[in-house]
Amino acid sequence: MNEQIKQIAARLRGLREVLELTEQEVADSCRLTLEAYKEMESGQVDISVSVLQAISRRYGISLDVLMFGQEPKMNSYFLTRAGSGVSVERTKAYKYEALASGFRGRKVDPFIVTVEPVSDGAKIHLNSHEGQELNLLLEGHLLVRLGDKEVELFPGDSLYFDSLLPHGLRALDGKPVKLLAVIM
Repeated sequence: MNEQIKQIAARLRGLREVLELTEQEVADSCRLTLEAYKEMESGQVDISVSVLQAISRRYGISLDVLMFGQEPKMNSYFLTRAGSGVSVERTKAYKYEALASGFRGRKVDPFIVTVEPVSDGAKIHLNSHEGQELNLLLEGHLLVRLGDKEVELFPGDSLYFDSLLPHGLRALDGKPVKLLAVIM
């Protein structure tokens, strides 16, 4: 499995241990099964940004600490030059580039997300989490699954939705897709 996922899993386990919580307590608080949570802590499975965000919000720590191992330092502004955001590739299908990782106390988490094409028969992995989300397509042709609906986006299109609705992404036309995702 990806080294970054193993590092995230170690930070997740470390957080739980520092807070003196059991695996079951964290799983329950984040609406996960004990088995799913144990798999995440093992570093052997992908951990969605939505799950990490739920854990960070639940336990009052920055999402950056879980994802990147860095505490944000700026509180008036934070500049991210093109292509230089802290990035994590959770799977071969998704790469996240954080746009505000150094800003302390932010209210939203903005990312540039690159979605790689997969075979047409592959199942779309669905996530759900508290809050709301905005996706603005920058490049490519994207299919967004929202519950039982599918919406196609083209460059310049945006989609704002309740993140509790199960949602997932697929690059279309066999080409990678870039989008701005803002998780609130």
